[in-house]
Amino acid sequence: MNRSLIALMGAAALFCAAPAQAAKPIPVMLLDGEQGGPYHAWQETSPYLKKMLDQAGNFSVTVVTAPPAGGDFANFKPDWKKYKVVVANYDVPDERWSDELKASFAAYMQNGGGLVSVHAADNAFPKWQAWNQMIGIGGWRGRDEKSGPLWYFKDGKVVSDNTPGKAGSHGARQPFKIVNRVTDHPITKGLPTEWMHVADELYATLRGPGENMTVLSTAFSVSSNRGTGRDEPILMVLKYGKGRVFHTVLGHDLAALNCVGFIATYQRGVEWAATGKVTQKVPADFPTADKASTRADYNPPAGWTSPGGRPRPAAKK
Repeated sequence: MNRSLIALMGAAALFCAAPAQAAKPIPVMLLDGEQGGPYHAWQETSPYLKKMLDQAGNFSVTVVTAPPAGGDFANFKPDWKKYKVVVANYDVPDERWSDELKASFAAYMQNGGGLVSVHAADNAFPKWQAWNQMIGIGGWRGRDEKSGPLWYFKDGKVVSDNTPGKAGSHGARQPFKIVNRVTDHPITKGLPTEWMHVADELYATLRGPGENMTVLSTAFSVSSNRGTGRDEPILMVLKYGKGRVFHTVLGHDLAALNCVGFIATYQRGVEWAATGKVTQKVPADFPTADKASTRADYNPPAGWTSPGGRPRPAAKK
């Protein structure tokens, strides 16, 4: 055998034996700051949202806190392009951002950026057309029929409803069952078709353009709890230009975040919004159709009360 061939075979053997390099972490911006009223304690929930991504092992998270009302927004110019995805734990009125800042984020999304809207982030920017196209549907802050139709699931399909009225409602926080309507999407693939979520706000009567929106999962809003008697959108994915959006209405407070169903769909949704695929396995402790599932390391601290003056006991350890 000639020496060149032997050398080539040796190099190939060394190449095959070399350990595979770990994938480069996905850069994530966790955007938080001022919220609408005392009802959403972002200072509490953001560390939990960051912890979930840190524990997933394939993200590198930078927390960016926007200025408060009256703060220095003139110098608030995030470098969006440094990140594959922006997680919004953020709810502010339209006037808080300048047209220039809004345009820079819209361009980031148009060019292939990722967005994850968590819970009250879909209350933000009620009159910013691009934001409402990104999230598909939202509530509160003066939204009404002018903001777009109602969207919900009926007779096996998503329907739009032009009935006039205000956008955004929920009953008292109670556990509820989530039904995955699309089971072959990367985010929901392999998950149980039905699973129990812990006590949380079940958002209903959400309105918006609903363009390029796929409703992955719904939950039934019971009339006995100030609900609509309809299957309301819970998890959604959208396209905005070349960008991807994952929208979850779950996650009001620490008790709601302590749900394996939330943790897993959030982690998977962030990865999908950033890359278009999901590599994470379904956790063994994912909730079932009859039983919710929580984790001890996400229990609220002793003495904790939920935002908005409505006490809830800390979960038992």
